Amino acid sequence: MPKSSNQKLKLLYLRRILLEETDDNHHLNAEQLVSKLEQLGINADRKTIYADVAALQDYGMDIFLQRGPGGGYSVSSREFELPELKLLVDAIQCSRFITEKKSRELIGKIESLASREEARQLQRQVYVSDRLKNIDEKIYYNIDALHRAVSSGVKIRFLYFNWALDFTRRDKIYRNYRHDGAYYCVSPWALTWDNENYYLIAYDPSAPEGSRIRNYRVDKMENIQLTEEKREGAQHFRGSFSPAAYSRKMFGMFSGHEEIVRLRCRKDAINILRDRFGSELMVQPDDSTHFFASVTVAVSPQFYAWVVGLNGAVRIVTPQHVCDSFRKLLLEQLEE
Repeated sequence: MPKSSNQKLKLLYLRRILLEETDDNHHLNAEQLVSKLEQLGINADRKTIYADVAALQDYGMDIFLQRGPGGGYSVSSREFELPELKLLVDAIQCSRFITEKKSRELIGKIESLASREEARQLQRQVYVSDRLKNIDEKIYYNIDALHRAVSSGVKIRFLYFNWALDFTRRDKIYRNYRHDGAYYCVSPWALTWDNENYYLIAYDPSAPEGSRIRNYRVDKMENIQLTEEKREGAQHFRGSFSPAAYSRKMFGMFSGHEEIVRLRCRKDAINILRDRFGSELMVQPDDSTHFFASVTVAVSPQFYAWVVGLNGAVRIVTPQHVCDSFRKLLLEQLEE
C-alpha cells in the first residue's frame, strides 16, 4: 500500500481524533479509526492502529480499550476533568470585567480541552441577576502591562479617571481624569481581584504617610507606560504583606486610613465576620448573645455602609473618633 503525503502526520491526527471524539461514554474501534484517518487522506489498517495507539500510550495518553459490542478506544483522562471545565466556564460567564466577546473566545478555547460531546455540556448560559459585562477590551492589555511591570520591578505612569455626569455635554457620561489630567507615577507590587474588579496595589511616595499603599481599578487606568525607574516601597511589601489580607481591610477597595476598630456583634453575625475578615478573626465574649471583634479596616464611607447594611448586628465601639465620624455621616444623611 503506497504511503500518502500525510503519513508522517498520522500519529498527530490519530491523537486529535481520539481527543475530539472519544470520552468515557464514546468509543472508536480500530475500523472506525481507520475510516476517519482515510477521510483525512491517510492510509491505515487495523494492525498499524494497534501499534499507533500503543505509541500514544507510551507517550503518556491515557487511552482505554473497552472490549465487546460498542467498545473501542477512548481517552480516559485529560489535563482538565469535565467538572473543572464547567467551573472555569461558569467563572468566565459570571465575571463582570470579561467582555461578552472575550467570554465567547475563552469558552471556545476551553471547549477544545474536552471531547466534542462533552463540549456541548459547556455551551450553557449562566445567568446572574443584573450582571453587566465590561465592554472595553483594553483591560486585558492593561492587566498584561501591569503584570510585566510587577515582574520587572519598575515604576509605571498612567492616566486615571472616574465617570462623571454633565447634561450640558453631548456625551453626558464622560471620563473625568483625576489629577487634572496629569499622569500618576507609582510603584506596582501586586494585582488583586475584588468584588468582580481587578485592582493594582501600588506604592505612592507622594501620598500622606500611613496611606502610601494605594489601589487603582485597572479598568479605569489608561495609557499605562512602563518606565526604567526601579520601583519603591519594598519595605512595605516584604514578609507578611498579603494582597488577600489587604483586600479584606478594604471595603469596595476604597482607600482610607487604616484603623484597628473594635466591634460589638450579635452571635448570629459570626458567619458574616468570618467571611469578611478570614480565619485570623479574633473574638472575645461579651454576654450570652454578643461578642467583641477587633479588626483592621480602612475607615471609609463604604466601611460605614457595610455596618449600616448589617441592620444592628454589628456596632462600632472604639476608637471614639471613628464612632464620631460614623455618627456625623448618619446625621448628614438624615438632614438630606
